[in-house]
Amino acid sequence: MTGFDVHDHRHELKQLRDSGRTSLWENREAMACPVCDDVFSRLFVTRQAGTTFPENDGARFCLLRDDDAVYLFRH
Repeated sequence: MTGFDVHDHRHELKQLRDSGRTSLWENREAMACPVCDDVFSRLFVTRQAGTTFPENDGARFCLLRDDDAVYLFRH
């Protein structure tokens, strides 16, 4: 597994939100998750030390930690 750079995949993703420290993206091209190789639906990126997630619908997700960010892939 290698690192992941949102900017390398910008043409496959649609940005839904960006606060400067966090961002939310939609997978528009059925791109595979770099952690498990399954297609993911959303990508959450944070550069904060801690982030609280609201309750979800039980959907599976994968985390990828990079040098300067944590990536959450929701399936």
